[in-house]
Amino acid sequence: MRAFTGQFTQQEAIPDEAIAAAVDVLKSGRLHRYNTLGSELSVASELERDYAAFQGAKFCLACASGGYAMSIALRAAGVVPGEKILTNSFTLAPVPGAIASVGAVPVLVEITPNLVIDLNDLRKKITDSNAKFLLLSNMRGHLCDMDELVGILNETGVTLLEDCAHTMGARWNGTLSGNFGLAGCFSAQTYKHVNSGEGGLLTSDDPDFMARAIMLSGSYMLYERHGAAPARQHFTDARLDTPNMSGRMDNLRAAILKPQIATLEANIQRWNQRYDLVATHLGRSATVVVPERSSKEFYVGSSVQFRIPGIAEPDARQFVADAKSLGVELKWFGDRDPVAFTSNHHSWRYLESQILPQTDDVLAGLFDMRIPLTFSLDDCRQVSEIIVHCAEGLVLDGAA
Repeated sequence: MRAFTGQFTQQEAIPDEAIAAAVDVLKSGRLHRYNTLGSELSVASELERDYAAFQGAKFCLACASGGYAMSIALRAAGVVPGEKILTNSFTLAPVPGAIASVGAVPVLVEITPNLVIDLNDLRKKITDSNAKFLLLSNMRGHLCDMDELVGILNETGVTLLEDCAHTMGARWNGTLSGNFGLAGCFSAQTYKHVNSGEGGLLTSDDPDFMARAIMLSGSYMLYERHGAAPARQHFTDARLDTPNMSGRMDNLRAAILKPQIATLEANIQRWNQRYDLVATHLGRSATVVVPERSSKEFYVGSSVQFRIPGIAEPDARQFVADAKSLGVELKWFGDRDPVAFTSNHHSWRYLESQILPQTDDVLAGLFDMRIPLTFSLDDCRQVSEIIVHCAEGLVLDGAA
């Protein structure tokens, strides 16, 4: 088997238009988002305007990171210390971290073998915890049945906040991810769908919520210098009642991001070409199980996940090592010891330990791989062949 020589962490270059815009900001010296003249909009404000238009949302706030967007969304929604907040048991550390940052208590909900929140367990946890908020993590780009979810939340009076770090541009039944609840939280970290190294975007149609979020982000009394903000009257109380928790986006990162919004849809198509090729190839293996996706889901395939059900821990480690020896970098979510960006609820020791047998069973055989746009379709075929070769090799050796 020929080894793969591509790089899983190599992103495409920042577009020339974005580089030129960033250089203009640097030459101006006006990196701070509120360093404007007269009535002009800063680049950060222009980004807010453009992303609100893309998302079809009334309001948008550019901030320092996706994790910060989640934290201030929780605060602006009215979450108080000690309050219980529902979230997926399968997610990345910034999600429970955002809940912990506001002094709230994460209540983890089981997931299904298709990697989405288990709606039956959600109903049970709503009743048991009396929680009034769900921070839904659309983890690795997988959307649950959003129609059923919204029905459950409306019925029980639970407010929805969406973590859309992996679903920027994804849709359920034609509605964009992030538009199903009170707010959508998006990331512009390097490995997401737009890239400014770090950065976050928060969207909502609720003017009072967004006024509080803008004040929390550190607007001082400059809240009117935003590209997609509520009217002035919504700040009457918020400007005095809301603490400043500085987490603004600067004009340099906004300049890098703004041109990428215009090319996002085209890049989604390119990601999905690659994802569909990989998922189809993996799906032909008798050893590998690729999550099923609903016809109502329009996803963004910037990574692929698959399971090897029943695989033992030593074999999972051997499988990852075998793939790496052939140049393919896989993450294993069943590892109790966190590795790089990958962790699971057992290593979040700042949370109260929770019993999640269904989630643990899924994670035990769950593997994950990035699909950067620097990969050609031929690259995707090769890495798929390597994964299947290594997975089926475990079976042939009697290891799985």
